[in-house]
Amino acid sequence: MSQHKCISVQAEMTDGFAVKAQLGEHAVIIDQPVAARGTGLGPTPLEYFLFALAGCIGTIARIAAMQRKLELRGMKIAVEGDYNPAGLLGKPSDDRTGFQQIRIMAEIDADLSDAEKQAFLDEVCDRCPLHDNTRLETEVIHSLS
Repeated sequence: MSQHKCISVQAEMTDGFAVKAQLGEHAVIIDQPVAARGTGLGPTPLEYFLFALAGCIGTIARIAAMQRKLELRGMKIAVEGDYNPAGLLGKPSDDRTGFQQIRIMAEIDADLSDAEKQAFLDEVCDRCPLHDNTRLETEVIHSLS
């Protein structure tokens, strides 16, 4: 039987589009660029989302490399996604508001062949909780508190 662990985040709207949270010892802020009438104090929610996915993959890669006793000298992870901005602006749209596709490109610095690097990346992505959440349906419940 698996054991589940709950992670909780409390965020609060501040001035304009800024949203702040205290995540452990880290004060973080999400905002919109000045060109979009934000204050530019932080990345957008979509940028944070893609960064979180890249960060999760990098973390799992480090764990997997340590478990294998593989010298992982470094890893660059690029993540990009296509979404339809019409929905979030409240405009009529025929498709989803969220990312239609997310692409992950990794450059792995380790003594592995290209095939071994691909197998390592496949394993890492299979073990990554955020990769799991983006490729499989996850129930999301919203309510008033």
